[in-house]
Amino acid sequence: MRVMMTSLFVCLFVAAAPAAIADENHAALKAARQVMDEFMTTFNARDEAAWAATFNYPHVRFASGQVMISDNAKAVTDRMDFAAFSKSTGWDHSAWDAVEALDSGKEKVHFKVTFSRYTAENEKIATYDSLYIVTFLEGHWGIQARSSFAP
Repeated sequence: MRVMMTSLFVCLFVAAAPAAIADENHAALKAARQVMDEFMTTFNARDEAAWAATFNYPHVRFASGQVMISDNAKAVTDRMDFAAFSKSTGWDHSAWDAVEALDSGKEKVHFKVTFSRYTAENEKIATYDSLYIVTFLEGHWGIQARSSFAP
């Protein structure tokens, strides 16, 4: 009888574990995707503080042949001059073309994304493929790392 009960417990535990993992992954995916959308919304709004709040720190960006590490929100916003960026590129806004979760766990999600930049007249300037890593640190979901071919 004891062996039967132990076997029943093991079977129930094993059967329940994938469902619990699936629920954790679903919650992580939902939270991480929300951060991605907040990133794009605040970037387009040129809201430096809200945009910087979509990151976890240290934040790492691989782009233009450089690795940039920002230890805090000020370091991120000091590197981004929205007015100069717009003037030099004609950029008015950006949009996700595709956001695909490549892998996820309860505290980290890897996204493969494609985004495009547009002028004020909604003419496409360019499209870029990127990788974004969103993490859950100290109770906060944020983008921890980005790697793109965008300047």
